Amino acid sequence: MSGTDTPHQGWRPAFRGWRARRPFWGGLLLTLGGGWILLTEKASLKVVIHVGMQGVAGYLLPVVMVLCGLLTLFSPSQRLFYSILGMLCSLGSWVTSNLGGFFVGLLLGAVGSCMIFGWLPDQEPRVSRRKRRKAARATAQQSQGFGEGAGEPA
Repeated sequence: MSGTDTPHQGWRPAFRGWRARRPFWGGLLLTLGGGWILLTEKASLKVVIHVGMQGVAGYLLPVVMVLCGLLTLFSPSQRLFYSILGMLCSLGSWVTSNLGGFFVGLLLGAVGSCMIFGWLPDQEPRVSRRKRRKAARATAQQSQGFGEGAGEPA
């Protein structure tokens, strides 16, 4: 034995637990949006539309988007600041970076930022409709099984 009492469960349950404690999908979308905008900066000259400063701002805003997405994944306690900064950078990429990566990066960044902003860490996991119906049937059967007046004093 390895000296631990718990058996090795594998990487999937560990990843699910890690993912459940942070706004994973929002951080991933914000990171992908920034990455997409960075990729469109390197597009061929026939496709590129540079509006605004071509140098620093065109590359700075998508890099900040990627950093905000990654920092959200690894430091979820500061998610509100990262989501607001990510949204501002996403909207700013409209002017500085090929119309926000031809709208794709802008939309990914905006949706990811909204998902990060709306994530609640203390919220109970959602219960599926099937499980709610099953629990309702079980309580209804228990209440019918005792009959009328079974628990009432005479």
